[in-house]
Amino acid sequence: MAAYLVKRILWLVPVLFVVSLITFILMHLVPGGPWSGDKQVYGGVQTAINARYHLSEPIWQQYGRWVFDFIRGDFGPSFKYADRSINQIIAEGAPATIQLGFMAFTLAVVTGIPLGIIAALGHNRWPDYVATFISMLGIATPSFILAILLVVIFSVGFKILPALGWGAPDTWVLPTVALAGYQIAQIARYTRASMLEVTRKDYVRTAQSKGLRQRAVVVRHMIRNALIPVVTILGPILAFLVTGSFIIETFFGIPGIGKYYVQGIVQRDYSLIMAMTVIYAFAVASLNVFVDVLYGYIDPRIRYS
Repeated sequence: MAAYLVKRILWLVPVLFVVSLITFILMHLVPGGPWSGDKQVYGGVQTAINARYHLSEPIWQQYGRWVFDFIRGDFGPSFKYADRSINQIIAEGAPATIQLGFMAFTLAVVTGIPLGIIAALGHNRWPDYVATFISMLGIATPSFILAILLVVIFSVGFKILPALGWGAPDTWVLPTVALAGYQIAQIARYTRASMLEVTRKDYVRTAQSKGLRQRAVVVRHMIRNALIPVVTILGPILAFLVTGSFIIETFFGIPGIGKYYVQGIVQRDYSLIMAMTVIYAFAVASLNVFVDVLYGYIDPRIRYS
């Protein structure tokens, strides 16, 4: 297990290198630059600014400088926020983004998995129909539409939850539900399909033929094996929820890093785009490694060498 884990961790290095290289090249191939927005900079001023941020250097030299600084933990200066570096922007916004992502992930798991199990155990009966309807509704509803509905119902209608802000527990409810809606539906569908497949396995029929209670068969034989395909999607889902909540953050006025990422793309803030893209790639890759290791604990038949 240790050798396998070390090998997978070492593979993160070329993955991040390829992601950063592709992002850097595509970012510079797009016409325009950080100073080509509404307030353009002309003449000698632009030349001086390019020299300050090393934008006048060859592309390969700029990338080499960025890699060297990134390895040292320096994400570089922001082109649009002159009073703050990228490290400061991430440090300020990361706590709110991570908290929102983990709360949405927890809600998605504790709601989606039981919903899928209930649907599978009540296959072709009303529990299955209700759970399937909820799942299809969640998949078909974008997060910002769900956010609007939640605000209209609970903030404007009943006036029991705030529509903006972040800090008090009551401000966490609507953003968490809005962000987790689609993931709840996705996890429920995967769980239902996996549970239905497991019910047809011979070891389940054998357990039932031995006279074991249905509860014991479901808990000891069905759920544990059915969770293996579900675990596969939990890593990418967690990475998305932690790093991809910029729409919900903007809608509810949450002081996270998502809104800076969007503004960085629009305003061509090279340093911010590179840092956030590589961080997202690292989150996805590392969580996939964690999921692969988790397989061995869920399914004793899996062994790593």
